[in-house]
Amino acid sequence: MAPWFDWWAEESHRGTPVVVKMENPNWSMIELESPCEDDLLVGRSDKDRGKNAKQLTWVLLLRAHKAAGCLSSIASAMMAISAAVRRRIASGRTDSDMVNENGSNESPIVRSRFYNCIKLFLWMSIMLLGFELVAYFKGWHFGSPHLQLQHLLSAPFEVRGLFGSLYSMWVLIRVEYIAPPLQFLANACVVLFLVQSADRLVLCLGCFWIRFKGIKPVPKQSAQDIESGKDDYFPMVLVQLPMCNEKEVYQQSIAAVCNLDWPRSNILIQVLDDSDDPLAQILIKEEVDKWKQQGANIVYRHRIIRDGYKAGNLKSAMSCSYVKDYEFVAIFDADFQPTPDFLRRTVPHFKDNEELGLVQARWSFVNKDENLLTRLQNINLAFHFEVEQQVNGVFINFFGFNGTAGVWRIKALEDSGGWMERTTVEDMDIAVRAHLHGWKFIFLNDVECQCELPESYEAYRKQQHRWHSGPMQLFRLCLPQIIRSKVSIWKKANLIFLFFLLRKLILPFYSFTLFCIILPMTMFVPEAELPSWVVCYIPATMSFLNILPAPKSFPFIVPYLLFENTMSVTKFNAMVSGLFQLGSAYEWVVTKKSGRSSEGDLLSLVEKEPKHHRGLSAPNPDSMEEASKQELHVKSRKRKQNRIYTKELALAFLLLTASARSLLSAQGVHFYFLLFQGISFLLVGLDLIGEQVE
Repeated sequence: MAPWFDWWAEESHRGTPVVVKMENPNWSMIELESPCEDDLLVGRSDKDRGKNAKQLTWVLLLRAHKAAGCLSSIASAMMAISAAVRRRIASGRTDSDMVNENGSNESPIVRSRFYNCIKLFLWMSIMLLGFELVAYFKGWHFGSPHLQLQHLLSAPFEVRGLFGSLYSMWVLIRVEYIAPPLQFLANACVVLFLVQSADRLVLCLGCFWIRFKGIKPVPKQSAQDIESGKDDYFPMVLVQLPMCNEKEVYQQSIAAVCNLDWPRSNILIQVLDDSDDPLAQILIKEEVDKWKQQGANIVYRHRIIRDGYKAGNLKSAMSCSYVKDYEFVAIFDADFQPTPDFLRRTVPHFKDNEELGLVQARWSFVNKDENLLTRLQNINLAFHFEVEQQVNGVFINFFGFNGTAGVWRIKALEDSGGWMERTTVEDMDIAVRAHLHGWKFIFLNDVECQCELPESYEAYRKQQHRWHSGPMQLFRLCLPQIIRSKVSIWKKANLIFLFFLLRKLILPFYSFTLFCIILPMTMFVPEAELPSWVVCYIPATMSFLNILPAPKSFPFIVPYLLFENTMSVTKFNAMVSGLFQLGSAYEWVVTKKSGRSSEGDLLSLVEKEPKHHRGLSAPNPDSMEEASKQELHVKSRKRKQNRIYTKELALAFLLLTASARSLLSAQGVHFYFLLFQGISFLLVGLDLIGEQVE
């Protein structure tokens, strides 16, 4: 509304009458006047009370106008959502189509079995809801199930009828046989939930202590450095940029590493291109040649056979003969743009610290405010970096390598066995093996490297599947090595119980089982109970703690809580696939990039460069003609489209059915949680979160 309306609301709230003058019947010509103190005394007289009645009429009209505007906005939003839903249903494209079109890192066997289990629970809940509705309208809704059963069984068959007999049999079965194991499973999940919540609370307390004490990793300085005030520590650094068919982001990443503030004689940039797209190969190679002509020490490497995906690419690059001349290696993914002073702020930590194997920088995101999906991802990753990695780096000198925006001591990589292609989380693999060999890690929370977040739910879902199936693969492979290692019992316990079991296995297990299966089932088996503090208060507290590192995201605390439970389906499925080696758990799917990070960052980079140094280049049209034809042919077959996700939709209807059943028991907290969680699953299942493709 207009500012004068807000001013009137403030004045009327204070008790100050406001005179409304109507110069013109047009709404846009309304004039408001605030009377002086003498006028207020006169306004209390009987004569002016008639004017106040007219003012009240105008106020009511203005409020009605504002309400009509809000209703029209809500109506237009609902129409847009309904139109999007109709398009999804009309297209008929589901998540199963991704297997044939774009590839999937999810096992078809696991998908079908998992989906069938969810459908079984859904049909059971619908049948039981109908059963309970009939019983409710017949008046069989007693507080105690034992009284309910006693009342039904005491009545003769002629009174109970066939339905009464069946219902009494169902009550007997659920009291004697279903409720006890369901309650036991619920209690077990609650214990796991409390343990994981305690772990999260300890991490938050550690982060608070770091801030309170101002703890921060500081490079060691010798007496000569302090006296001279110079920084002449410029060891040989190898910079690696692994990429694969990432035409949207290759330019800014190459430009960023070529502008690193480091002596050119002491740095070599390897662009490790695994692209199987001919156009991407040509574009990347020409960009490398352009920077080479401008004096950058940069080389282009392309593998024809992509064995081992990213791990195989890095392993192949480290086998080059000239790598022995370098002491450190910095790794950046294709969508990362380090600042020019990145090496100057990370490499000095290695000086006079021979036990240090890794320096990890924090990620920042250029598209964190692009849509609701990116905002929710930013909350998760802000907690991961500022709390989990910073606390583990300060107190135990160990955390999982993030795969990018980090500097490794090459000796640490070689001592740990180098890159291995045995899992899809090669970064976590090398970090665990380096930790077992005694190397220490440092996390720099104040050194940021910009990148971008997945903007579509499809891309985010694939990324999360890889991130949660890989650790379970690694856990199976590393467990014997961890047990046989010579590190202390504390380090072994931390790796097995905290790093792997609690944070990688238990979290997705209880999150899905407790809130998506057990909670709806307790609505139909009321003898098994989940207290309100498990359903509402502790999850809300944990969400509050998670959102503390990103305080600007506090308005999204409720969507964040609901979305995390929604993503538990994908994470649980991925965890099971990785743990039991099901389907294509070892398949690597590159996360799609939008290239948004190139818009602002590349322009600022170009402004800092001389005129002959440009972050953008014009590829040779002759060399691109053949490749562009092939790309257009591929694009015509692979279009970006929104889809329907069947598992999420099935769970949405399951939770909504359970919320309807909770109304019969008058369980307020449980009803609202199930209702909003069901709506969250419905929105995600219809792909209404994230990027929308017209």
